[in-house]
Amino acid sequence: MRVVSLVPSLTEAVAVSAPGVLVGVTDWCTHPADLGVARVGGTKNPKIERIVDLAPDLVIANEEENRAPDLAALRTAGIEVLVTEIRDVPEAFRELERVLTACGAGTRPRWLDEAERTWSALPAPDRRTTAVVPIWRRPWMVLGRDTFAGDVLARLGVDHVHATHEDRYPRIPLEELRAAAPDVVVLPDEPYRFTADDGPEAFPGLPCALVSGRHLTWYGPSLAEAPGVLGAALRAARR
Repeated sequence: MRVVSLVPSLTEAVAVSAPGVLVGVTDWCTHPADLGVARVGGTKNPKIERIVDLAPDLVIANEEENRAPDLAALRTAGIEVLVTEIRDVPEAFRELERVLTACGAGTRPRWLDEAERTWSALPAPDRRTTAVVPIWRRPWMVLGRDTFAGDVLARLGVDHVHATHEDRYPRIPLEELRAAAPDVVVLPDEPYRFTADDGPEAFPGLPCALVSGRHLTWYGPSLAEAPGVLGAALRAARR
């Protein structure tokens, strides 16, 4: 198999489960760190000609991360494209298995079994917490309805304020975010890189949890440790 991945989290999943099949990945594919294959541009602006030149048997994409016109161009060039749709944790496990099978992984990887066991064994939260979850600033954008990250947080006892918004990633004025008065503001380090000096200052008087975007938004090997990593960050913010 020759596979090009246009989804960073799926790149990691394929790289560790079917070594050697990846021939191209995006500029944003950071895991594994030593992945030495061709780079084909960004998730939103892949270099179609370069992908075609790699002659892949399969291109892996995601309905949220990649643009339909780019995927159509690849199909027009005669390349098979597998498009994933992942909006909750159970769906992530199903789609990961589908992707790995399509990439020729001979056996189900141990990390996938471990991740499923970890999430199925989560204890019921002792209390629910409300949160605002920005993913961008200038303008401010937050998690809305039907998002994988929102489902991850919900399973950890965190109900984000905009879960019923009509948009998946609505733009909300900062004043409105503050007025929601959540128990905690969850600030991931991707897609926007919120840091201790860039983000919390916008929410004076509100607890802020700086969390790993890889553990909040990626579906892959990081799923196994995500509950522990995210849970620790959320507990630290609420103290």
